[in-house]
Amino acid sequence: MIPAVLYAVPAFLLLIVVEALSYRFAPDDDERGYELRDTATSLTMGAGSQVIGFPWKLVTIGLYAGLWTVAPVQLSPTSVWTWVLLFLADDLAYYWFHRTHHEVRLFWASHVVHHSSRFYNLSTALRQSWTPMTSLPFWLPLALLGIPPWMIFLQQSVSLLYQFFLHTERIRVLPRPIEWVFNTPSHHRVHHGVNAEYLDRNYGGILIVWDRLFGTFEPERAPARYGLTTNIGTYNPLRVATHEYAAIWADVRAAASWRHRLGHLFRRPGWRPLPGPAEAVRAAGGTR
Repeated sequence: MIPAVLYAVPAFLLLIVVEALSYRFAPDDDERGYELRDTATSLTMGAGSQVIGFPWKLVTIGLYAGLWTVAPVQLSPTSVWTWVLLFLADDLAYYWFHRTHHEVRLFWASHVVHHSSRFYNLSTALRQSWTPMTSLPFWLPLALLGIPPWMIFLQQSVSLLYQFFLHTERIRVLPRPIEWVFNTPSHHRVHHGVNAEYLDRNYGGILIVWDRLFGTFEPERAPARYGLTTNIGTYNPLRVATHEYAAIWADVRAAASWRHRLGHLFRRPGWRPLPGPAEAVRAAGGTR
């Protein structure tokens, strides 16, 4: 099975070129545009994620199919309500996948790749993780609901295609009804911002209503500053892919107790134990 997103790669590359040219002929002092080394890293990360992701898809097909066969009800793909359920369930699964990957450091080590660029353009959308295994638990319930595996994969591809277009500064704000219901470039710029008020906000995939419901929505006010709170200062794809895993390993090895080791793995990025029995979250440590 060839992932549907692969068919869109030529269009992605063409649109990246068009957006880059738009900065050349219609520059905007408030927008960062493109930087050649950064863009090359993003494209390399995207290519690597597809190479690694293909065999992993074969594993997930087997797991989804196994759960679907034991589901109490197997839903019909010819029913419009199956597609409605799929759309909402997939988008809710993406919200919790995305939120968990920001709030648990072990998951953040995978997702940090996507936030590591200090630029925000269409090439940033392709800067993806080389450890797709961390996403598996969040979509397994859809197979147990009786949704056929091929439909789950298709909707995941639709969501990724939609989110490609969110990674741009060239589109400012869309009409209010769209901004209220759907994730937009404005909402997603907030998500990528390291401004204090923007951290850990706007996790939605296609819809922004989950953020409104669960209290994680933040509108775009000030211009976003992109990257990490502690930027890694490298364009080396291997370091981009693994730097936070290396930082976690160093923290776990240096920890004084198993409680602290587990804290470095499963608490928020940047967590550090305070001396003594009390513990708290500090801004220092970790790339957030």
